[in-house]
Amino acid sequence: MTGLILENVEKYYGSACAVTDVNLHLPEGKLVCFLGPSGCGKTTLLRMIAGLETLTSGEIRLDGEDVSHTPAHQRNFGMVFQSLALFPHMTVGENIAYPLKLRGVSKADQQARVKELLELIQLQAMIDRPVAKLSGGQRQRVAIARAIASHPKLLLLDEPLSALDAKLRESMQVEIRQLQQRLNITTILVTHDQREAMTMADIVVVLGQNKVQQVGTPIEIYRNPANEFVADFIGSGNIFPATALGEGRVGLPGGEALDVPISSGIAVGAQIKMLVRPEDLQLSSPLPTAGNRLLGTVTFVRDIGATIETTVECAGVSLTALSTPSQCFGLAIGHPVSVTIPAEACRVLAA
Repeated sequence: MTGLILENVEKYYGSACAVTDVNLHLPEGKLVCFLGPSGCGKTTLLRMIAGLETLTSGEIRLDGEDVSHTPAHQRNFGMVFQSLALFPHMTVGENIAYPLKLRGVSKADQQARVKELLELIQLQAMIDRPVAKLSGGQRQRVAIARAIASHPKLLLLDEPLSALDAKLRESMQVEIRQLQQRLNITTILVTHDQREAMTMADIVVVLGQNKVQQVGTPIEIYRNPANEFVADFIGSGNIFPATALGEGRVGLPGGEALDVPISSGIAVGAQIKMLVRPEDLQLSSPLPTAGNRLLGTVTFVRDIGATIETTVECAGVSLTALSTPSQCFGLAIGHPVSVTIPAEACRVLAA
């Protein structure tokens, strides 16, 4: 089977678990993001794939070949570290050529490859410039060029954009994604930035509590989270308790009920958690309670430019809605407001 396969991969440091029960099939040519909070094991998992950490148990296969115990320098994987790890005493060209030099590539072929890569990252004029005199974005490009110089089978990126300012970070996200698509190289990016993962990845692997919580496309993860951990970590979400009433209805703490697409397998009276994304809530001037329309009171308003965030207390829960300025109708703290929750926007969460 082609692609990268991780089967029953575990890593323990003594009795401390770093990652456990990891089973993944990552298709060839895709950009995959390992996403999760600090300490969830995503960098450890990347380092095991790279060969920089040994597996406690399990197996890693690439295109059918078991590489679990292959030394890092024999795996032909390119890696960009969080610190970039460029050689400060070398020029841009020398940094890019270094992995080729280690492999005994001739000087003529080194120069040709360096020239090709500098054109790819649009830094042709900087071949002789010391890396210490480059900007953060330029260093990032050089680190990626060095990582792909030897035509690796896999490109591994360990939070490579974390040190950049917000605007540069966004532009580099686009550059890396476009570069990956042009080269069609299987790439794994480790990040704790949800926006970075959701905008760059073909496949997102959400890690939490030292194991994989969900694997899917960004829209699948956002719209259909596998459990409360994923729903809470990915994007903004209104997560609130409810009671299953049967026949597609749930009861809220304040006594009101909602129509929701609930599974018939959930017993009447079961205590469950519901998820509704803020952009799915609809605010309006106060109207009588009916169907999935609830009456509440505004407790917080925040104008964040393109959207306005409004928090409303209703039905015994606190709900946050996102609206555009054109949809807003002069709400302020203490104002009564109606909140409509479309049934199709409601998700029942697993524990």
